[in-house]
Amino acid sequence: MDHLENENTSRGLPALNPYAAVGRFVRAYYYYNLTSMFGDVPQVEALLGSSNQTPAYTPQEQVFQYVLDELDSANSDFAALIKNNDNSLSASQDIYYGGNLSLWQKMVNAFELRVLVSLSKKASDPLINIPARFATILGSSATYPLLSGQSDDFKFVYNPGNANTYSTYPFNPSNFGSVAQRFNMADTYVKALTTLNDARVFVTCEPAWAFVASDPNPCKYNYFVGASTGLPLALMYSAAGVDSFSFINRARYYSNFTGEPDVLVGYKEMCFNIAEGITRGWATGNAETWYKLGITESMAFYGIDVAKTSFNAIFLPPGANSVTQVAPYPFTFNFATYYAQPSVALSATPATAINQIVLQKYIASFQNSGYEPYYNWRRTGVPAFEGGSGVGNNGVVPVRWAYPVTEQQQNTKNWNAALTAQGYTQDDLNQVMWLLK
Repeated sequence: MDHLENENTSRGLPALNPYAAVGRFVRAYYYYNLTSMFGDVPQVEALLGSSNQTPAYTPQEQVFQYVLDELDSANSDFAALIKNNDNSLSASQDIYYGGNLSLWQKMVNAFELRVLVSLSKKASDPLINIPARFATILGSSATYPLLSGQSDDFKFVYNPGNANTYSTYPFNPSNFGSVAQRFNMADTYVKALTTLNDARVFVTCEPAWAFVASDPNPCKYNYFVGASTGLPLALMYSAAGVDSFSFINRARYYSNFTGEPDVLVGYKEMCFNIAEGITRGWATGNAETWYKLGITESMAFYGIDVAKTSFNAIFLPPGANSVTQVAPYPFTFNFATYYAQPSVALSATPATAINQIVLQKYIASFQNSGYEPYYNWRRTGVPAFEGGSGVGNNGVVPVRWAYPVTEQQQNTKNWNAALTAQGYTQDDLNQVMWLLK
């Protein structure tokens, strides 16, 4: 980050410059993920290079305070830069927003909403004051502008060709033959869709053809079957090999080299975060409006126009061995009927409504948003992840990462002190960090 911020030195820019503002966000983004993964992490004494190679660990509460303060500062910096008509961040150096500082500012504030929602178990913490921060952002659009649509998403767009020959979507025609039959779907995700009669399953998944048999219409929810994440890999592989599990939709994910954008911070997620914050009483507003918008935006991402009722699913039929052999299968979907289901329509009971919001956010986060679905599961239990021998860790779904072995070896004193300070009995995957208590 120091290199990023010091770019202004070589360009003769003032202390307030886009590189410093972007640097604040990047620091906040990485510290948010580091502390969410491990618990306490070096922060106050970190990034000092050779002057301190054994930094002490900073308590997680203080790390989150730092993250939020950096995001507030980044928002203020971007606002000042925009007011000054600063255009020193060139489009060629910004692969995300092409130098558009207004979009950077909106994304920073959307990301801060994510951070605040992740702290839902600490809503009463006096140091961070989560409800007040959330209400301030939501109640002052002039000071804290937010994403206004999916076109504002902070995303990486795969763009192979010319100078970007390595910028190819990980799943693509070149590796179809070697990996396309290794990615069967998880029961947690598939069941989240099929139990709601959710047509997004027809876009992201393929039917388990063993259950379709001779039925000419494979677009039936009971034909989509995922494997338990706790299933031993050998059993999973064997069942998938005879089409007893759904695969990832190979027409969508293997047809070209651009795939779909990798959304890091997006509008869909922001809608659900706002809905959750309002439901928790942190701010005023219509939670259902934001919740419903999150759902329809997610469907739009997958090509489901909720104003229509007739669609085509594209699947790789059984026996086909090339992505060019995909075929269309018609299906109908009525959004009004979908939303009228008690399991979908937002409940008037806050606890139930929060579970619905988190589940829809989980569905919308497929193949994007990093570890957010996992972080949300840890704090809410939604959806119900499945343990078993397939996940290792004695069949228990982990709730954290263990610290790197290099840290244990090279920063032993501070590592031991951090374990003691957090009440960890050992450095394993089952210790409960401050964030989750």
